[in-house]
Amino acid sequence: MTDRNLCFPGDITQVHGIRVGHAQNLQARTGVSVVLCRKEGAVGGVSVRGAAPGTRETDLLRPGNFVEHAHAVVLSGGSAYGLDAASGVMHHLEQTGVGLDMGVARVPIVPAAVLYDLAVGDAAIRPDAAMGTQACMNAAKGIVQGKVGAGTGCTVGKLIPGAVPQDGGIGSASITLPEGVTVGALVAVNACGDVFHPTTGEILGCAHLPDGTPVPAEGLLYGQAPTALKMRIPAPGSNTTIGVVAVDCKLTKEQANRLADVSHDGLARTIRPVHTQMDGDTMFALATGRLDSDVNFMKLCAAAAEVTARAIANALLYAAL
Repeated sequence: MTDRNLCFPGDITQVHGIRVGHAQNLQARTGVSVVLCRKEGAVGGVSVRGAAPGTRETDLLRPGNFVEHAHAVVLSGGSAYGLDAASGVMHHLEQTGVGLDMGVARVPIVPAAVLYDLAVGDAAIRPDAAMGTQACMNAAKGIVQGKVGAGTGCTVGKLIPGAVPQDGGIGSASITLPEGVTVGALVAVNACGDVFHPTTGEILGCAHLPDGTPVPAEGLLYGQAPTALKMRIPAPGSNTTIGVVAVDCKLTKEQANRLADVSHDGLARTIRPVHTQMDGDTMFALATGRLDSDVNFMKLCAAAAEVTARAIANALLYAAL
């Protein structure tokens, strides 16, 4: 049993203007998590580093494209089917008067990314619009972490045939800088690779043999595992780590995209191997704009990578509670 005191403090809802809601089907082992911004939205960015992504509205967030603000971000299980959850979030936001005013209607901007969890529960049950709506209704300050929401069916350590993957989950963490800016992250960890503690280097999640013996994938890479074991290549798209990093200062769209880029450094610190052809690793960035702070942007980037790494560790630590 994991000691809760080992978990990193804070969560993404410490960022002003951010709330998070989960909804899940525990029997089917799938779910959805939604990050809601303030009514006016938040300047958004995105960075896709994995080779097998499942996403929605990511092109819209890139510099040079018209819309700058997102009103929510959806993280979902269910593989490509899970993108349907974003429709429920859109309808919920529209009903509450949130969205881009187009004169004849409001259009909420809701980027989304999905992960593959079909093989661990009931593949016929996936997050849908109703589950997306329920996640919005559950949104609040403060977060439940572990095997909830998009983390319900997450697993890690899937490179060794015959071994049992370990449960992943969804985790969050935050840091408040001396300038008063809070940086937070929320990450659903469903990696093909193994997960390591960002500070101690301790392995937090890997495959296990049927007798419980841990078999880290790195042992295969460096000839330290039993010779009977061989590395396998999971099916493309059968994994994926997805998440959101948020700040409550003002950023340009270009800066938000850069923040999403560097948050992947947190994945690289904690997941090995990462960004593989079997993962669709995607990170979003949101800037809610409460503070017009003169905080050094390099410091923001360093904090974004750090809280992302901490959130990944928390996902495994809380899943083990």
